[in-house]
Amino acid sequence: MSKNDVSNLLQPVLHPIYGRLLCAEMQSRGFTPEQILAGTSLSWDRFHEVSDFLSFEQMRRLILHCMKLAECPWLGIDVGLRTQASSHGALGAAMGASRNLGDAMRVAERYAFFRQHMVTMHWVTGPEPYIAVNEVIPLGDLREFLLCLLVAGLKQVLGALAGKQSQALVRIEWSFPAHEWSGQYLRICDNNRFGQSQLRFYLDPASLAVPSLSADDDALQSAVRECELQLSRAQTGSTFSHKVRSFLLRSEASLPTLNDMAERENMSPRTFIRHLKSENTSYQMLLDDVRQARATWLLEQTSHSIESIASQLGYIDTSNFSRTFRRWFGLTPNQYRKKFR
Repeated sequence: MSKNDVSNLLQPVLHPIYGRLLCAEMQSRGFTPEQILAGTSLSWDRFHEVSDFLSFEQMRRLILHCMKLAECPWLGIDVGLRTQASSHGALGAAMGASRNLGDAMRVAERYAFFRQHMVTMHWVTGPEPYIAVNEVIPLGDLREFLLCLLVAGLKQVLGALAGKQSQALVRIEWSFPAHEWSGQYLRICDNNRFGQSQLRFYLDPASLAVPSLSADDDALQSAVRECELQLSRAQTGSTFSHKVRSFLLRSEASLPTLNDMAERENMSPRTFIRHLKSENTSYQMLLDDVRQARATWLLEQTSHSIESIASQLGYIDTSNFSRTFRRWFGLTPNQYRKKFR
């Protein structure tokens, strides 16, 4: 995998609300915050207070850890079926206020990207209307969890639009093989086909023009304006911290100092710090995020020595790197490699 591929995996891709929903599901099963976040480097307070998107690698560590902890390979279905339309922010509000199901699908097609940057959705009309889901980045061992979360969550929105007893969702074609727990998928849809080349979910054409239970033109206009604003931000990466993080991820050599970054942005260090503080972050937090992501990827995906990894991350003293890594994850680099590789 090239450095560019690694950078893509470390870019922010998912709104933290979906990680919080996973944490809430785990708490409902009796697990403590310490158990849920063990070995993920995520801070419970920051996770629940800051709206910074999670990187693919951050989400991957959290999901795989929770699936193992809960001993539940269909955990994505459980989380998705607990997800309310309001959890999707302006997107959920716009879909809920749409005049009918067909309009809501067009809203989902246009605006789903601003809540996550992993898949795109394409609404195809015709005798058998369906939504096709395309992966922007390879989902790998998170494919089943994330796609189940997406479709089960969509079912909840359909229920809010057309009534809980609606059978608008008539067939799902899943882009992964069937498992011994495939009976769990009947909770989403009665007709499931596995091992397909692309995720598609088909809707009953007769249901598309039925007026929505929650249609509201004024609310729709307001929600769409907010969706357009957030979509623009997502497409341009307009926040200052996102811009700084993206530069750090692309850095080939040693990571720049705060003064170097401030000079690059044509501002004083004090102004640079103030801009980041206004977005509830700091340069040290961004550096730590990038170093953590690079360190875990190198430990999981390569056979580089701990000394080599420490050097690549800018640590002259390997023992200092090991101490810092243990503070992040509660494990030494060697222990982490044995657990997650």
